[in-house]
Amino acid sequence: MLYRTIVSISLIFTVMGCSLADPSSSSTMAAKETPNASFGAVASPDQYGALVAEQILAQGGNAVDAAIATAFSLAVTYPEAGNIGGGGFMTIWYEGQPYYLDYRETAPGAAYRDMYLDEHGEVIPDLSLVGVKASGVPGTVMGMWEAHQKFGQLPWADLIQPAIYYAENGFEVSDKQAIYRSNLFEKLAETTNFMDYFGTMQAGTLLVQEELAATLKRIAEQGPADFYQGQTAALLVAQMERDGGLITHEDLQNYRAEWRTPLVIDWQGHQLVTAPPPSSGGIALAQLLGIKERLAEHFEQVPHNSPQYVHLIAEIEKRVFADRADYLGDPAFTTVPQAELLAVDYLERRAAEINPTAISVTADVKPGLESYNTTHFSIIDQYGNAVSNTYTLNLSYGNGVVVEGAGFLLNNEMDDFSAKAGVPNAFGVVGSDANAIEPGKRMLSSMAPTLLVRDDEVAMVIGTPGGSTIFTSIFQVINNVYDFGMSLSDAVSAPRFHHQLLPKDQITMEPYGELDATTQAELRARGYQLVTQGWNLGDIQAIQVVDGQIQAVADPRGRGVAKVFEHPQK
Repeated sequence: MLYRTIVSISLIFTVMGCSLADPSSSSTMAAKETPNASFGAVASPDQYGALVAEQILAQGGNAVDAAIATAFSLAVTYPEAGNIGGGGFMTIWYEGQPYYLDYRETAPGAAYRDMYLDEHGEVIPDLSLVGVKASGVPGTVMGMWEAHQKFGQLPWADLIQPAIYYAENGFEVSDKQAIYRSNLFEKLAETTNFMDYFGTMQAGTLLVQEELAATLKRIAEQGPADFYQGQTAALLVAQMERDGGLITHEDLQNYRAEWRTPLVIDWQGHQLVTAPPPSSGGIALAQLLGIKERLAEHFEQVPHNSPQYVHLIAEIEKRVFADRADYLGDPAFTTVPQAELLAVDYLERRAAEINPTAISVTADVKPGLESYNTTHFSIIDQYGNAVSNTYTLNLSYGNGVVVEGAGFLLNNEMDDFSAKAGVPNAFGVVGSDANAIEPGKRMLSSMAPTLLVRDDEVAMVIGTPGGSTIFTSIFQVINNVYDFGMSLSDAVSAPRFHHQLLPKDQITMEPYGELDATTQAELRARGYQLVTQGWNLGDIQAIQVVDGQIQAVADPRGRGVAKVFEHPQK
């Protein structure tokens, strides 16, 4: 297991009367015994989110309070993905019941099906990725408000104070933050105002965001009314008007977060509680686990990440991505055959199609019915409640546009629609009419904030960023824990791989840890193309509770921090 220590910083955290705990003892893994269930835990993508969650729980807040405070703090300290200009999903376990909150972005009212195509019907490069036309209507502020209205215990304004503090006083820029896709900075500088706000980021220095601090103060005082109808809304619309974007005052006023019925599936004595549409992630994860379970005999005595294991997983993933391409979209605009995709007989039929000895011909893998950058954190409180939250700007730093006067980045989630049926998006994923652009529609996502529950108590809280690799990464970590008996830390740190139907017969590896040379050679001999991409497969943040012991793990691929802490029950 790779452990990573976070360097201490000199800031004094005075919010809510708390001093800044020394993060030098924080690492990618923490664990404690919990005989009285009086411990809380967090796995956060950075040290600031972890510290804020700990402080909120220490104040008697619950997991939802901690999640809201963490989300706003990451909007300051993790600008490449944490956000108030994006959206996401939150899976909640509260007082023994599952809940799911959809605060995904929506297409503006002026959006239309072929808006990213030229006069010849071809996709215009980067138009759905860079600049204001790439932005959907943001949902994060409304999502956090809805979560607070339903479950919050501490005052709303108190939960935003840590974020205000870090925006006003600065946070220390990390090495990974400063070098994050340096070529991207050059690209954004050509057409956006990105460098005016983030061009001076240097590792080890403080980044102060005064405009963002003022915006957060307004949101703390006025709630979502400021963001969707007030001064912040006016600044956002003014940015759209200056740059030729589509979002209007009416779009902002009409935005709603939606409470949906979570997807709950029985699996190996657990309940898998995960994301329903408009996320594809929950259905895909359930399919992956369900098909693999029905191929148990083929996995017997097959070593972890061996050539045969990789082949079998790729065969399963190929079929799941075929289903994703044709059937999944916003349930308000298209009929999603969720029950049929997860039916026992359907999973058995898909399992029967797997070729255990050779690569299935990609062109023959059809939908089976009669059709990067994101961030995640996991929290469990001293009361047994839990939050798995994934939210995003889509690619790193979104579309590169900062709302002038408000200080926050906008998303490029419009790329998650199918700009043209059969044409891959930025993650190489193809779609169909089910995910075509329509005004007010939520774009399909792969985000899959997930819980595993056993005997009505949370056993695991897990999620990750990674675009189309989100649910395959979660799938592999769950397999590592429950099928291979790995500790959570080993399961998260093990090398991962990915296959998604297209590109044809391609197995994607990661710089963090490639498959071993013998496995690679055998996979190539079978006909696979192996590619090591320039970024890692996910940034898992996970918590597990087993036999009175709680463990929290932050993926060593990132700069996350895991904490387990004891607080008196109040």
